[in-house]
Amino acid sequence: MTNTRRLLATSLAALVLLLGAGFGVWRWRAAHKKPPVEFGTAAVDRGRIVARVTATGTLSALVTVQVGTQVSGTVQKLYVDWNSPVKKGQLIAKIDPQLFEASLQQAQANYEAAEGNLVKAEAQERDAGRQFERSKSLLERKLIAQADYDTSQANQEVMKGQTAAARGSLAQAKAALYQAKVNLDMTRIVSPTDGTVISRSVDVGQTVAASLSAPTLFVIAQDLREMQVDTSVAEADVGKLSTGMPATFTVDAFTGEHFRGKVRQIRNAPTTLQNVVTYDAVIDVANPDLKLRPGMTANITFIAAEKDNVLRVPNAAMRFRPTPDIFTALGIPVPTAVRDAVDRSKASAASGGIRGGAGAGARPGGAGGPGAAGGRGRPGGRGDAPSDRRSVWLLRDGKPQTVALRVGLSDGNLTELVEGDLHEGDALIVDAAATESQPEAAAAAPGGMRRLF
Repeated sequence: MTNTRRLLATSLAALVLLLGAGFGVWRWRAAHKKPPVEFGTAAVDRGRIVARVTATGTLSALVTVQVGTQVSGTVQKLYVDWNSPVKKGQLIAKIDPQLFEASLQQAQANYEAAEGNLVKAEAQERDAGRQFERSKSLLERKLIAQADYDTSQANQEVMKGQTAAARGSLAQAKAALYQAKVNLDMTRIVSPTDGTVISRSVDVGQTVAASLSAPTLFVIAQDLREMQVDTSVAEADVGKLSTGMPATFTVDAFTGEHFRGKVRQIRNAPTTLQNVVTYDAVIDVANPDLKLRPGMTANITFIAAEKDNVLRVPNAAMRFRPTPDIFTALGIPVPTAVRDAVDRSKASAASGGIRGGAGAGARPGGAGGPGAAGGRGRPGGRGDAPSDRRSVWLLRDGKPQTVALRVGLSDGNLTELVEGDLHEGDALIVDAAATESQPEAAAAAPGGMRRLF
């Protein structure tokens, strides 16, 4: 009897322990049970937003001068080389002057001969004048015939013409002499400006011909302490730039170092390459350390606009569009807007259009985000809403709720909240997936998870 009671007590104790353990397991599993849908969220915060425009460009000197020669000949001597600093008027090269010196001597001799011819013509003119005056006196006294008088008068006029021709010949000889001197001077190539030689195209002994066009001997960049960047700005962004706007850029030669400049000019001439239209924005850059060199590629960032201490909404939240599966998994009615978006997406796909809107994972805002980028996305998939109107899905008490917004400035990742029922710290949905507790989801994917957007 005693053994029976002990066995009964032991059995009851074991049953109580088993029931307690089962209840504990049940409570633990209930406490750790996964929700039917897991949401990825991002919080609304407050801070600074900077809208930027990016472009690429090439560094160059403010003024680049190509130095050539106007006379042909052999390069006799070079006085500067690559990277040589030069001053205005400095001798930088010399063409062999022998032929030009000979031409100068010949022009000088022609000039002296023309002077002699003029003296001779003037003497003959004076003699003809005296003969004419004598004939005139004799004619008055009837001592010579009229024909002799006419001949002396004609001789005087001829001598005047010869004198005028001699003066013209002297002037021509003087011009030829001057040209010979100029050609000789042009054998001395001088720098037209202060700067640095960035290119040399000839060597000593090389013959240059200037018959058709002036050959380039040197390229001189004016003061490299002041440079410019010529950028190619897309037509979609050129309206955001203005003269005087600050800009920063980097070059591959100095990784991690940022250089600053200011927009001097936005040129109206378009450049079209493969149907892409760009405009040249010229940026003035100070280069006191001479780190920057002509031809370097610059990656430029323009600060188009900036605001401090504003509510910021993640652009990923504005791109998220839920599917009906989410609401079905949560056991709540599917909103009409979501059903309409799915119907529009199916109709668009059936007509050969691009899939978009809810159910197809559409991203109306685009990668650049709404706001300053002016994306074409519209809340709820509508294409006729204002461009600053968006919608997001807010996670409240474990359930998604849609909130309409009016947005402003965007930096591509965050967008300014101008109007809407959101507060700092609100959790906005950016992703959603079914948990492994859903049989449908478990059958859909070996890992037990299935994306729902």
